[in-house]
Amino acid sequence: MKMVHHLNNQELTIEEVIALTEGNVKVELGEGAKAAILKCRAYLDQKVAEGKEIIYGINTGFGSLCDTVVSADKLEQLQVNLVRSHACGTGEEVPQEIVKLMLILKAMGLSHGNSGAQLETIERLLFFFNNDIIPQVYQQGSLGASGDLAPLAHIALAVIGEGKVYHKGQLKDTADVNKEFGLEGIELKSKEGLALLNGTQFMSAYGTYCVNKAEDIFEKALKIAAISLEGYDGRIEPFGSEVNEIRNQIGQIRVGQIMTDLLAGSEIIAQEKAHVQDPYCFRCTPQVLGASWDTIQHAKNVVTREINAVTDNPTIFVDEDKVVSAGNFHGQPLALILDFLAIALAEIGSISERRSYKLNSGTRNLPAFLVANPGLNSGLMISQYTAASIVSQNKQLCTPASVDTIDSSNGQEDHVSMGANAATKLHRVVENVYQILGIEMVHATQAIEFRKPLKTSLALQNIIANFRAEIPFIEEDRILGAELRKSKDLVKATAIWTK
Repeated sequence: MKMVHHLNNQELTIEEVIALTEGNVKVELGEGAKAAILKCRAYLDQKVAEGKEIIYGINTGFGSLCDTVVSADKLEQLQVNLVRSHACGTGEEVPQEIVKLMLILKAMGLSHGNSGAQLETIERLLFFFNNDIIPQVYQQGSLGASGDLAPLAHIALAVIGEGKVYHKGQLKDTADVNKEFGLEGIELKSKEGLALLNGTQFMSAYGTYCVNKAEDIFEKALKIAAISLEGYDGRIEPFGSEVNEIRNQIGQIRVGQIMTDLLAGSEIIAQEKAHVQDPYCFRCTPQVLGASWDTIQHAKNVVTREINAVTDNPTIFVDEDKVVSAGNFHGQPLALILDFLAIALAEIGSISERRSYKLNSGTRNLPAFLVANPGLNSGLMISQYTAASIVSQNKQLCTPASVDTIDSSNGQEDHVSMGANAATKLHRVVENVYQILGIEMVHATQAIEFRKPLKTSLALQNIIANFRAEIPFIEEDRILGAELRKSKDLVKATAIWTK
């Protein structure tokens, strides 16, 4: 039986939200959240019934049509029309694990009781979430302001029983899946379509996923860097506490300590060195990866605040008797840090590729391209090319999206964040960095074989042995493409790091 987690507008961490998507958990609304939702909906129904005020998005058109009043008998149709007309997503599909995050984050945002959504609407989002009914959503279409309109419209289509969803590995019409469960599409009331479409849940779902992966990348990148350092016969002094503490940067101090711990007990690191210092890609690991760590933590703080926020418009304040049309849907807070996080992760990949390059160089008593009989064998020559190609693509992907804006809705929406483009670019950078690290892992584990009979630390020995069980030592040239792709999967997974 699944455990039940109740949403009661308590703050959730990124780790807790990710755990809800991965664990054996059923998510339901708590009594406090239900009370807030019902109170807000009743207030809004009363406002509509009184018909005394013109309120944006409730009895008006949308965007530049904000001054066009819609009659009371058309308010529900207005919301359905909004959903259908805004479902303009194109391009590649959003990964299902990120769409699942969109479902839970949308439910969280609407459950605060400032949006006017029906209880039934929010419960339908959670029903989809709990039963792995994943709407088909597309990556292109959002400007990152006015909410993530196009991608969230595809979520809303599923709520009203239209569009397509994935269920049990198959893409089906939502109506057909509803029949399987004995459901009807939700009949939207006033403002509900807008509440579903407004909000930053496309950007924040990507942000949640990518921050979680960024922390994973950081931890694994350090372990791979330590193996590379051993393969290169590098020095340990740059990781000492004294030199890093006087720089007074939190991430740098953290990296120095982790590297020191990883290398504890190594015979290779303890042997006398013939060289006075190492290249920057080894020696400056605390400074470079430490800066990335600090950036990841900044991004994590912003995303955590965002996923616990109300980001639709207009917002309803029942106790104050106010319905305020403002701009909480604007994605600028996310757009900036998604661009920043992409840069921080690209740098982890960039310095990783440099270590692969140095290990190939035929110095420090290593054979050229890390293979016996270089010349007859090309060894790892071209795997470094592959890493360099991906690093170059990351540089292109790190051109910031957040500095761009294009007018929309006849100039009413005249500054947008482009945070959705920042989000999808960041996701690609995440995947690229995993591959770059996978390539470095192939180089690092190859290099360290040439340090025998000296042994590295026990912690690193275990990781190397786990990796070697999947990708054997390269004695002579063989087809490497499949092994490089596999190395990415090994780095992303948990098995080689824990077993």
